[in-house]
Amino acid sequence: MRAVFDTNVFVAATLSGNPASPTRELLERWLRGEFVLLVSRALADEVLEKLAAYPIDQGKITDLLARLERLAEWVEVPAEAVEQVLPDADDDVVLACAVQGHATHLITYDPHFDKLGGEYRGIRILKALPFLWAVRGDEPPTA
Repeated sequence: MRAVFDTNVFVAATLSGNPASPTRELLERWLRGEFVLLVSRALADEVLEKLAAYPIDQGKITDLLARLERLAEWVEVPAEAVEQVLPDADDDVVLACAVQGHATHLITYDPHFDKLGGEYRGIRILKALPFLWAVRGDEPPTA
């Protein structure tokens, strides 16, 4: 699996104090090599910008960015590859990273992506928990 996390997923994972948080578990599973995490320079810059707005330990931000630098697969996203698909240009950059990086999944909580109906050019668009189930290979709990 090759995944792109939207900025809101990184923010949720970094801010969560819940050890059972799906976003935190996804970061841990990525660090263990259970899937490839794709990131572009523009996406990393946005993550840094968004996290800097919160009163959190700077060490957490530095640690996340260092791990991305070392362990993520970096995707070159030329300006001409960013198509205007979604209402927010930042979302189009995330989408372009997924396309250019040949992602299988794009993980987001952003409702702007809902207009794509859960898929774009063969890339599944999911929230963190369904992607976590896919990574684990387990099923969601039944009601």
